[in-house]
Amino acid sequence: MDLAFAVTAFASIFAVMNPVGNLPVFVAITEGYSPELKRKVRNKVCIVAGSVLVVFALFGNVIFDLYGITIPAFKIAGGILLFSIAFTMTRGQLTKSKMTEEEAEEASEKEEVGVVPLGIPLFAGPGAITTVMIYVSYAQDSGEPTLNLLFLFLGIFATVAISFVLLKYAEPLFSRMGKSGAMAFTRIMGLLLAAMAVEFVLSGTFEAVSNHWGI
Repeated sequence: MDLAFAVTAFASIFAVMNPVGNLPVFVAITEGYSPELKRKVRNKVCIVAGSVLVVFALFGNVIFDLYGITIPAFKIAGGILLFSIAFTMTRGQLTKSKMTEEEAEEASEKEEVGVVPLGIPLFAGPGAITTVMIYVSYAQDSGEPTLNLLFLFLGIFATVAISFVLLKYAEPLFSRMGKSGAMAFTRIMGLLLAAMAVEFVLSGTFEAVSNHWGI
């Protein structure tokens, strides 16, 4: 039983989704909403984010085959994308690949903000999708692919469940930690994500060279 894979996969998904760092955005966008409307938005965020990640985990290989993308190439490209996201996170900023200021300002459709921009791309953005698909490739290359894929799905569900709890108590949590606390947590997650991104690039490069040169 590869518990190391389970812990690493969960930590990676949690770091890139960054539910704690997203609390200020959720609080700002749902300001003035009734408790019932906030509940509906929270439910949509978690359902949409979880569904998107599960779909890409299940059908990521089909997408690879359709576009002729190799796993090493995706690891390198994904690692570069994740590093750019991580670099922005270490500066305590909301990454443009997750949600632009324009999208936040246009989030006036009440309940539908749980789908866009909160569910996608704030929680289930390019970074989270990339992370999930890369860990799918890791699981398939391991000695216990079925078990590790199960661990990956558990990591997704665990992150979504934690996000649900955090969003449920978003206002009291945000009032306690403040914007500076949320930014500090985002910086820590960004540092961890940067290290994971470098690992993805190194792994992809090694596999690409090995496949090309037969090393």
